[in-house]
Amino acid sequence: MRISGKRVDLSEMYHVRQTYPAKAQNYIMRQGTAQFDQGGLAHDVIETVSTYGLVPQSAYTGLSALELTHNHAELVAVLKAMLDVYVSKPARKLSPKWRTAVEGVLDVYLGETIASFAWHGKQYTPKEFASFLQIDPSAYISLTSFTHEPYYRPFILNIPDNFSNGSFYNLPLDEFVENIDHALQQGYTIVLDCDVSELSFSAKQGVAVLPASDANPKMAVLGPEKEKTVTAQFRQDEFENYNTTDDHLMHITGMTKDQHGVVYYKVKNSWGSDPVRTKYDGYIYMSRAYLKAKAIAVTMHRSGIQATTLKKI
Repeated sequence: MRISGKRVDLSEMYHVRQTYPAKAQNYIMRQGTAQFDQGGLAHDVIETVSTYGLVPQSAYTGLSALELTHNHAELVAVLKAMLDVYVSKPARKLSPKWRTAVEGVLDVYLGETIASFAWHGKQYTPKEFASFLQIDPSAYISLTSFTHEPYYRPFILNIPDNFSNGSFYNLPLDEFVENIDHALQQGYTIVLDCDVSELSFSAKQGVAVLPASDANPKMAVLGPEKEKTVTAQFRQDEFENYNTTDDHLMHITGMTKDQHGVVYYKVKNSWGSDPVRTKYDGYIYMSRAYLKAKAIAVTMHRSGIQATTLKKI
């Protein structure tokens, strides 16, 4: 939309279908000691775009004829049980059939991957379609902020969903937030990897805040109150004591302020827009304090990054 102004409904499940074989290989090669579950990180999608391209939703839904919604609990359970069989006999050689078996299960649950498709009267391969949409995967960069690694250098962030060992550029906390603001001000949106386990993160109220008082964090989502001052050390401590966990990917689409001038980020969630479950049509208004403390990482177009930061990294 940013590049062309056109709305193209892209297939999410095409990337899921391409990612599971890589996730299975990681689990097999680590002999069952890695995480194998639903979920992933932003760079997993960027990697599949680079390797496998893009397809529209009309070409690949990942649903069978009688299905209307996605539920991959059974798919993951079947895959993991099968992979555990392959890794459960370390004295024996690994069967070469495991890749074919994984592909077979994915074909049953998501559908066979596709080599070409028709869209608006023209035939495309997935890589041709990505090129047509002018999507350059190499232009996207992931940023984070932690004190246990040097600043301005990439490092592999050791979180459970980083099965693909993706690298993140490490920035000082204030510069991390400045780059998020700068990207939004320049018209770029941002993928947000964030902890959503806090009681003061409420999808129903459409608010995520970090109250200064720990007395009743659930009440803090009902109206503005004083928030914690977030330092790099506080952020690091919360990460290392497991209070901040790698939970969920969302999409920062803008910024606003409340009646007291406090900055909030407008964040598109994926939990639906049912008015019973969410106040703002599926969006969350996340305070800057919450983002500073609980954002694991962000992924953005390099053109949204400050020139001074780009020089440093």
